[in-house]
Amino acid sequence: MNYVLYYAPGTASMAVHWMLLELDAPFEARLVDFERQAQRDPEYLRLNPSGRVPTLIVEDTAVAESAAILMLLAERHPDQSLAPRVDEPGRAAWLSMMIYLANTLLPAMRDWFYADIDGAPQGAEAVRALAQSRIEAAWARLEGEFADGRTFLGGDHLQTTDFLAVMLMRWSRNMPRPATRWPGLAAYAQRLTQRPAWLELNRREALSDWPPEQTA
Repeated sequence: MNYVLYYAPGTASMAVHWMLLELDAPFEARLVDFERQAQRDPEYLRLNPSGRVPTLIVEDTAVAESAAILMLLAERHPDQSLAPRVDEPGRAAWLSMMIYLANTLLPAMRDWFYADIDGAPQGAEAVRALAQSRIEAAWARLEGEFADGRTFLGGDHLQTTDFLAVMLMRWSRNMPRPATRWPGLAAYAQRLTQRPAWLELNRREALSDWPPEQTA
């Protein structure tokens, strides 16, 4: 299975890039240069009309939306157990968490970062305030998932939810209350970011180290 990933460093393509490395799947990574607005290029828009990343080419078909791509890859590589099977007890909880991260937390993150671009600049402060409250409520909810001592978000092994959650946690690093202010999430981030595939992802995308060793 050969894939082509269109990505930009540190963006929503991170989760997919990381998963491909964890899978050790053959893929070609093609940079979408945001500095020169390559995401608006007509050729790229034919692949992804929203003009965003990631886009993954799967058997000559362009697939967009990070959560959807993660779920599709899990289905295409069932031997890796990165998503529960349809008949497994954890399937419903996994689906619920994937949709929560994609439909609740990720849009709130976009509101935080793009409040004055996606909407009227004069309303940006109010939009960011609401986004911050939703993001911090999400961290509190995710913190509760680790009350039972689990290692990964979904339980005792790596799943697609971890790729998405850790990426979103990293995005919060410069916010007033980053995700690592929650002790369970801080420990979780430290565990996941020691994985060889995460370290390789950072090397390939030339990203700075995260999370900090000490959290407040």
